[in-house]
Amino acid sequence: MYHTRIAVIVFLAATVAGCGDHEAPAPQQIRPVRTVTAERHASAESLSLTGQIRAQDQANFAFRLDGRMIERLVNVGDIVKPRQVIARLDPQIQQNALRQAQANLSAAQGQLTQARNDFDRQQQLLEKGNTPRSRFDQAQQARQTAEAQVSAGQAQLHTAQDQLGYTDLVADSAGTVTAVGAEPGEVVAAGRMVVQVARQGGRDAVFDVPAQVIRTAPRDLMVEIALTDDPTITVKGRVREVAPQADPATRTFLVKVGLIDPPDTMRLGATVTGHVTLTTPAGVELPASALTRANGLPAVWVVDPKTETVSLRTVDTQRYDSASVVVSQGLETGEVVVTAGVQALRPGQKVRLLGDAK
Repeated sequence: MYHTRIAVIVFLAATVAGCGDHEAPAPQQIRPVRTVTAERHASAESLSLTGQIRAQDQANFAFRLDGRMIERLVNVGDIVKPRQVIARLDPQIQQNALRQAQANLSAAQGQLTQARNDFDRQQQLLEKGNTPRSRFDQAQQARQTAEAQVSAGQAQLHTAQDQLGYTDLVADSAGTVTAVGAEPGEVVAAGRMVVQVARQGGRDAVFDVPAQVIRTAPRDLMVEIALTDDPTITVKGRVREVAPQADPATRTFLVKVGLIDPPDTMRLGATVTGHVTLTTPAGVELPASALTRANGLPAVWVVDPKTETVSLRTVDTQRYDSASVVVSQGLETGEVVVTAGVQALRPGQKVRLLGDAK
């Protein structure tokens, strides 16, 4: 009995001692973090792209007929003038068709003369009552048929003349030959490019521009163009055309910049460099380490200076790279943002500021 009482006393003492251990709460952990104070400002970004000089208006000249090309009168680099013949097809087939059309027209005109004479005689006889009405009607019908055959023959003659004219490939304006697509002796199909001509007039600097620049840059943008092999030769240009669809391989957009009074040294095909300064909308620039995610969206940890606790806030990013991120919405000037230690934080946690990251 005595030993039983001793055991109960020891058990109770151990229980009381154990309860005393659990009553003391653990102190809340305070995380040291580095921060930066948000400052909203606009920034200017300099952009340089490489392109080449092209004619604003370029045409591919081709024959309207199939045939064997017997002569090409120009080569790459030649200057062509309006109405100048630049290539010829073998005209033998078209000449034969023209002779046939002329012969058919002559025969139709002879038949028309005979039909008119017969009609005039029948008309005089009918007035005197010396011919039946049916005979007069036949003469009248024969005259109308002959007139229709003459009209058809004249149309065929005009067509044959046009076909013969199509055997000469004629320049419609002045320009410079930039490419050739067929050699004398080849049989070329109608529509196949024989000579490519850059028409005289304006010149463009053509660039492949990333989609991000297309979205942010203004449409009516002035660009400074310089020859790549001689940067001292420069000219101003204005964006005049932006391709509506991206290139399927490079995912860039073709942009044409019209040159303003380009010098003669900026020849067609020359490589040029375009320089432009883009002003981006106002935003808050932060170190890339400040960015985290909340529910799949970009977010940052913001410090409440009164309670020294943090809260997670989603933001909209304007641009980012490996070193920095620009926040367009979600932060205001003067707010304190955590830049280091973001992965170990939780909402409402107290923090100790180590100073702004510069």
